[in-house]
Amino acid sequence: MTTMPSPARARADTAAATPWRGPLREYDLVKEFVVALVVVCFLTVGLAVLFSSPDEKGLTLQDWAAANPGDFVATAAGELAGTTTSAGYGPPYNANGDGQSMGPIAPQKWAGVRIPVDPANDFVVTPLTRSATDPAASLALKQWKSASADQQTTWATDYVNALGTVDNDPGKVAAGSYGPVPAMTRDLLGLAQRGVLDSDLVQSSPGFYQTDYTRPLLFLGDSGYLEDTAGAQHLQGEQWGMMNETGNYPGQAWLWLYTFWYQIPPFTTAWADNADLIIWSLMMVLSLGLVLLPFIPGLRAIPLKIPLYRVIWRQYYRTVPRRTGSGRPQA
Repeated sequence: MTTMPSPARARADTAAATPWRGPLREYDLVKEFVVALVVVCFLTVGLAVLFSSPDEKGLTLQDWAAANPGDFVATAAGELAGTTTSAGYGPPYNANGDGQSMGPIAPQKWAGVRIPVDPANDFVVTPLTRSATDPAASLALKQWKSASADQQTTWATDYVNALGTVDNDPGKVAAGSYGPVPAMTRDLLGLAQRGVLDSDLVQSSPGFYQTDYTRPLLFLGDSGYLEDTAGAQHLQGEQWGMMNETGNYPGQAWLWLYTFWYQIPPFTTAWADNADLIIWSLMMVLSLGLVLLPFIPGLRAIPLKIPLYRVIWRQYYRTVPRRTGSGRPQA
């Protein structure tokens, strides 16, 4: 059975098949493309020069040790004492904590330790064992390894506390029972200042190609130096850092909804310890609601009940008669 086209479709087909009888002129498509390409390139480069954010180089352990040696020594002692963030983080690095949870939901704990990291040994003892050449450092290592775990913790904790009373200046620490900790942290500082520690912590991973920066990043993350640098670049959480570029430059503005929750209670108070997991879950629910919006009764009717579209397309609705619910034009 053959279906006849509608009159409107027939007229359109006839018009499309009719040869053009109007005026003609030459059009250089290649020239237009080249001109457009040059203009866009100049605009891109010019706007990048005017509005791009600074290209700051990445932080290294060597930078940290040179800029704030006292903080480096205090952090290294904290790793030995087990008082740093990495030491008590929990999965996936160690079993010293449960990680973040939301009621009975504890994905970090469920996943378990997948990237084993022992901060005291991985960040301090093992690098010194591999790289220490000073006889005094070797003797300090021997004393450390022969002591009990409780004695090691006592030495390191006492030294951390002593550093805290003198603004992390090892030269001003009063005499005390710190065991080999001062000698070990001093020698580790020397390794870091010479740039040895950066490569050493990366090369501690197995394999020929060394691209696992987990250990140096965790060690640097335990420092006050990283936090101070992030604050100076407006990248901390309370500075809406998740949506900023380096420095006080606007970046991923579309992340405002995600970083917004980090600015308000209870995410900054009662839920602060588990804020990452809770906010991530909240964003997943909101994103799912956005995806399913056309299928959710009530929500999908909001545009009809709040006819903002009539304001946007007001010119169209001035010329088209309104229709009733039955679809018939309204007089």
